[in-house]
Amino acid sequence: MNPIKYLASVGVKSDYAYIGAFASIGLSLLSWSVSRGKKADSKAQADRWGIFIGHWAPTFMALGVALSLEEKH
Repeated sequence: MNPIKYLASVGVKSDYAYIGAFASIGLSLLSWSVSRGKKADSKAQADRWGIFIGHWAPTFMALGVALSLEEKH
């Protein structure tokens, strides 16, 4: 089973993955700033939340590229 072919067959487009990538960048900044604003000593926790969500962007970008290649076939 090819997960990329499956995603393409159920209607997931590369544009959706790219939108998810840019949204995760914004969400990363938002979660970092919200988490940072709660307590003065929460810098480490805020950094962890920002980095965790920030790792989603490259995953969505790679998924977008794979779906884009699948769309060309």
